[in-house]
Amino acid sequence: MPYVNADTLLPPELVAELQKYAAGELLYVPRPPEAHRPWGWKSGSRARLTARNTEIQALKAQGITIDALAEKYCLSADAIRKVLYRRSG
Repeated sequence: MPYVNADTLLPPELVAELQKYAAGELLYVPRPPEAHRPWGWKSGSRARLTARNTEIQALKAQGITIDALAEKYCLSADAIRKVLYRRSG
């Protein structure tokens, strides 16, 4: 995330108000709740993991063992169990 100088972005009155609380500090300004994006949304990681987990569940339903799934997906048997027994959202 690039650094942005408040003087170049905000009105002088707002800069003066911020200086009362955090002069010289670095601040993170979060998105408003309605603009929040969940983890993995932008990169596509969430969608890839969801697809992988769905595939793991389908293969288990076909009778593939946990150990075989762990080897196929380079995960531990415990990680496979978490995928299989995790409650949906």
